[in-house]
Amino acid sequence: MHPKVLQQGPGNCPFCGMVLESLLPSSDHSEESDEYQDLKCRFWVSVFFVLPIVFLSMAPMVLNMIGFQKFGEIIMMPWALWVQFILTLPLLFWSGWPIWQRGWNSFRSGSLNMFSLISIGMGVTFFYSSGVLFSQGMSFLVMGQEHPGVSDLYFEAAAMIMVLVLLGQLLESQGRRKASRALRELLELVPNKATLLREGKEREVSVSELQSGDIIRIHPGEKIPVDGIIIEGSSAVDEAMLTGEAFPVEKSLGSQVTAGTLNSYGSFVMRVEKVGRETVLAQMIEMVAAAQRSRAPIQSLADHVSAILVPLILVIAVVTFVVWILLKPELGYSFALARSVAVLMITCPCALGLATPMAVAVGVGRAAHYGILIREAGALQQLASASIMAFDKTGTLTEGKPEVVAIRTFSEISEEQLLQFLAAAERGSEHPLAKAILRYTQKRKIAEQNASTFLAEPGGGVSATIDGKSVLVGSIAFLARHGVNTTAIASEVLIKDHGMIAIALNNQLTGVVMVSDSIKDSAKGLLKKLQQLGIEIAMLTGDSAFVAESIARELGINLWKAGLSPAQKAEQITQWKEEGKIVAMAGDGINDAHAFSVADASIAMNGGSNIAKEIAGIILMHSSLEGIVTATLLSRAILKTIRQNLFFAFAYNLLGVPIAAGILYPWFGILLSPMLATAAMSLSSLSVIGNSLRLANYQRHFISAK
Repeated sequence: MHPKVLQQGPGNCPFCGMVLESLLPSSDHSEESDEYQDLKCRFWVSVFFVLPIVFLSMAPMVLNMIGFQKFGEIIMMPWALWVQFILTLPLLFWSGWPIWQRGWNSFRSGSLNMFSLISIGMGVTFFYSSGVLFSQGMSFLVMGQEHPGVSDLYFEAAAMIMVLVLLGQLLESQGRRKASRALRELLELVPNKATLLREGKEREVSVSELQSGDIIRIHPGEKIPVDGIIIEGSSAVDEAMLTGEAFPVEKSLGSQVTAGTLNSYGSFVMRVEKVGRETVLAQMIEMVAAAQRSRAPIQSLADHVSAILVPLILVIAVVTFVVWILLKPELGYSFALARSVAVLMITCPCALGLATPMAVAVGVGRAAHYGILIREAGALQQLASASIMAFDKTGTLTEGKPEVVAIRTFSEISEEQLLQFLAAAERGSEHPLAKAILRYTQKRKIAEQNASTFLAEPGGGVSATIDGKSVLVGSIAFLARHGVNTTAIASEVLIKDHGMIAIALNNQLTGVVMVSDSIKDSAKGLLKKLQQLGIEIAMLTGDSAFVAESIARELGINLWKAGLSPAQKAEQITQWKEEGKIVAMAGDGINDAHAFSVADASIAMNGGSNIAKEIAGIILMHSSLEGIVTATLLSRAILKTIRQNLFFAFAYNLLGVPIAAGILYPWFGILLSPMLATAAMSLSSLSVIGNSLRLANYQRHFISAK
């Protein structure tokens, strides 16, 4: 649809005929169902009527070919022709009523599109066939004259065009339903209730009642309802929906917190700063909704051609009729009308309508065979032309699961003893880094030891008593606050990594354990292959500069940005687009939704959030990055096939139009009847189908891990 078109209430775009999307997403589940259920009903009714129409039309020819001429003659009796006419009426004018409306609106607004061609093709075909049936059929009934044959009528052509168009509209509506569900999931990240503090008392209120300046309390495990600042207490907040990082962020006095993020275990009091549409999450939702209302470039190609083709063919058809009437009046009006109808028939939009969706359908099916789900055709076109591909780090280039990667001791204690104390202290903690420690000690089969006392301090670490020794486990700042001398590791470069856990025994620094995210095995091979395809590689992450630099250096990425919020990722992508680059984005988290909404093509990784998967144009169902290379190469093959299909769609028509108009008749006596014009149209459609089916044999590209 055209994003600039605005109106009150639902409806269709006057320019392209597509259904208009709501500016503000709603959590109402019933809004999406009415249009889809209506189209579904109309489609299945059309299938019910088209089957006997096609049988009555095609059976005589088939029966004659296999030697059952008598049965063919029975079906060619007048009653069969009238049955075709009667069955076509509800199919076209009830099932297809929304299509007629869009076609009419295209003429009324002066914006000719695919629905213009469809309306003309079906309308001329049906009314011409009806005219022949009524003029000759009535004469047969009244005067016993010869009735029209099956070859003179084209009810099945008009009926099949309508069925295919309705199927396309039904699939489009289903895609919009999925997109709407994604936005509702974003809306559901914000809780409905909040605990308001006023005059020393707590009161549960609706989030919609909160105003800037209010004071609210956030309990452990609760989602934060609005944007604000912590004024009392501390905690660790899971900001994966914003940053995509595996580690909760420590929050204390003065820290900013964001709506939709999850408070891990501490309780704190915050002052409300932004509510409603002003929050970061709300702005993210609105930007994603705006992106979903925009048109994919590939959708406008057929409409652009149609805007030129429709008036041109109408003029040619009218000129054909007038020329034959003026030059050969003795041939009569029926001869001139047949030539005009032949011109319109040969330009019927079947092949044009199949050129893009057929290639996309076959290519998408082949991609699904390799675990690549393609949700929108626009992503294919843009991915095929991408000049730069940006990657999120955590969960995309890395595994997205914290693991122990290094251990350093600063005393005579052995590594096994250090891990034994560490595991005993962390066994009572729910922090993700603690779970990484426990997984590692279980893997190393470290003997279990229990703590006699345990105390978790939100925003810092834990303290425990183990085997008569006091144990402190946490960040360097946490140990320093308890009087531990941490200068021994002040020069260690590892302390720059936010995934570091330090341990002290009896207030003496004992060692550190590094918990980090490992790079996926296929990452190096993937990036090398993409660079060979002429695609520039970039990494956009919310992680620290030190971690980002380390990953980029190991993978050979020269262009990277660290410490980015979702909005900053989107701003960077927008900047690249303004420089004339076509940008693809690969990620896996809710935090990538904002970037997905502005990127030309978006790829969501398996194991990522449902939001990212619903918004992304392409979804990888396997954790291997191999699918990105396959999707890129396959998208190029699909785009090449679409261009070939468009050539086939027009080549037959352009060659056939002069013959259909009768240009060869004065010299060679050659005419292209409406029936042959329909055959030429079918031949172009078969060429498009056959060319598209070649994609079914596309072979997956394999990459090495090096």
